Amino acid sequence: MNAPLNIGSIEQSRRGFLKIAAAAGGGLMVGFWSLPDEASAATAAKAVSAPADLNAFIAIGADDTITLTMPKVEMGQGTYTSIPMLIAEELEVDMDKIALRHAPPNPKVYGAPFGDQFTGGSTTIRLMWEPMRQTGAAARMVLIQAAADQWQVAPDSCHAEHGEVVHPASGRRIKYGRLVQAAGKLPVPEKIALKDPKDFTLIGKPLKRLDAKGKTDGTALFGIDTVVPGMKVAVVAASPVVGGKLRSVKDAKARKLRGVRDVVKLDNAVAVVADNYWYAKQGLAALDIAWDEGQYAKLSTDDVRTIMLEALKKPGKVARNDGDALKVIAADGKRVEAVYVNPMLAHATMEPMNCTVHYDAKQGSAEIWVGSQVPARARDDAAKALGLAPEKVTLHNHLIGGGFGRRLYTDYVVQAAALAKQVKWPLKVVWSREEDIQHDLVRGLYAHSVSASLDASGRPVAFSHKIAGPSNLATFAPSFLQNGLDTDNVEGSDVFSYDIPNMRTEYTREDGPVPSGFWRGVGPTRNMAVLESFIDELADKAGRDPLAYRLAMLDKQPRAARVLKLAAQRAGWGDKSPPGSGRGIALMRAWGTYLAQVVDVSVNDDGEVAVKRVVCVVDCGHVVNPDTVVAQIQSGINYGLTAGLFGAITFKDGRIEQSNFHDYRILRLSEAPAIEVEIVNSTEAPGGIGEPGTAGVGAALTNAVFAATGKRVREMPLRPELLKKA
Repeated sequence: MNAPLNIGSIEQSRRGFLKIAAAAGGGLMVGFWSLPDEASAATAAKAVSAPADLNAFIAIGADDTITLTMPKVEMGQGTYTSIPMLIAEELEVDMDKIALRHAPPNPKVYGAPFGDQFTGGSTTIRLMWEPMRQTGAAARMVLIQAAADQWQVAPDSCHAEHGEVVHPASGRRIKYGRLVQAAGKLPVPEKIALKDPKDFTLIGKPLKRLDAKGKTDGTALFGIDTVVPGMKVAVVAASPVVGGKLRSVKDAKARKLRGVRDVVKLDNAVAVVADNYWYAKQGLAALDIAWDEGQYAKLSTDDVRTIMLEALKKPGKVARNDGDALKVIAADGKRVEAVYVNPMLAHATMEPMNCTVHYDAKQGSAEIWVGSQVPARARDDAAKALGLAPEKVTLHNHLIGGGFGRRLYTDYVVQAAALAKQVKWPLKVVWSREEDIQHDLVRGLYAHSVSASLDASGRPVAFSHKIAGPSNLATFAPSFLQNGLDTDNVEGSDVFSYDIPNMRTEYTREDGPVPSGFWRGVGPTRNMAVLESFIDELADKAGRDPLAYRLAMLDKQPRAARVLKLAAQRAGWGDKSPPGSGRGIALMRAWGTYLAQVVDVSVNDDGEVAVKRVVCVVDCGHVVNPDTVVAQIQSGINYGLTAGLFGAITFKDGRIEQSNFHDYRILRLSEAPAIEVEIVNSTEAPGGIGEPGTAGVGAALTNAVFAATGKRVREMPLRPELLKKA
């Protein structure tokens, strides 16, 4: 759903993240990232808006209200419950007393340790696990100290509970709201005492989501809900051809329509500005637009596929090279080889792209309302488009109606800023569903070459995986390239769990002509679909049961073996499937998480696949909220099944052929399978959970189809015409 990051090398000691500085105005700033002292102090002064702000994340009112500022963005994944749980656990406050606010664009405070304020890559809990607990613990400790000073007792004779400091010996207690002024003047303790996990009262419990009420009663505000006094609405048509430009537009008819206020041009797009969305949409339909289609006017899906298949023949960057897989495989006349292709996919978020901008030319400033996974980037990029300094732009971030990686990019924000600069009103720019799908930064097309050499028992002694496709890291976060290697594109393959003495993973970058971006599950959602399907091919070649074949290679990976065994047991692996039905299994390891899925399918005489049941067992380390884990797995599985059953963005004459949900199918409620999720109890460091469900289901699906039909699918989605022949 989101950008991947290799966080294995990041020092996660308690003091590794902690940086403390005094703040002006009697408040206290606790920053958790490796900033120079001078920068930290300056940031603190800006971040603390009032003495009631204990630090950049916690504000306590005199009425004992607890307001937490969220360093990550809520886009349906439960961040606005899990992060408060981490803080509240150590702060010793009740969850029903908490209010939340979106963090402002400020990468120095909310963007570390990477220096970029973003939400994605299944990194939130992995990165926030200790820092947010430290935040709560530091605040708790100064509140206790303030109470102890007032009572003239030793701090260790007091404790905190339910938003109060208690002195058991005297029976005295005092609420946080009465202590916050004094606590804000105290130095932060040098040693932050965190709870022992055995003493957790919130973490690990299935708590109701804090954002649930607003999302069910309609009070929650998303970017698309923005209403600003005097606001007009713009609807956009961008060049339908990749890289195309606007040649001319005849707008006389549109300007005569009711409610239409203006027609605004950009290099590659035109927008109609009107009093409301419907008037703007009617005005857009009345335009006569001519496009300069450019060099890709004849581009087709086959062209893109050919580019990637040819790239497989070129040398790439080696991510893993255990032994000498290429030599062993080349010497084996009976080697097993296959080529897989991952198709292009749209994000298809529930909330289409939108952004509201009020540009004030006289004041030389702007205000923006949007939902973004990268609020600081969005502000800075909009400022550049408006010709303003970033500090002259105020950005209000909102809840997001689906991100999946799409809102890691700021193209829609930049476009809104460029349009707003040309009009005199605050301007809400809304992309129609058609505009959204046909101008998405799609998941790119990737080609994979896999090969293996088997010993006499059918066990692989050498395994090679070659990947070719676009590099998202190169455009989004080039500093994370490792000597030119895109670590996202090899993720999952670089830690393939099976014990194979000769193992090689290689990636060749080929960006191709189609603009692309991160998509939920990122690298592993492509790689695991290929690798776990190919493992099934090898099991079939060896005449072995797919489960037993995998387990025989997992003696050194107990966490992987455990989830695989549990999933198989719970799914009834080994039970005979009815005619026309099949069961597939797959293992996934990425983001510090181990996950196994078993999928049951039926395939009718017309080749149509119905997914009946999915069993998933996940070991994601220490769990914050098990309800969130289950919800994310269920969501990820359905998102992955949507892609596997229906998903494909195709090009003809330089244009995306799909335009809405009638031809870019989404799994319907009536088509969704029964999903059973079991969480393995673990004390390991937290792993990611937003991506794994999507990344793990693809191969289990194709393996189940093979079991039902004998047809091996190496390019998604599942096509009834191919399975009908089987």
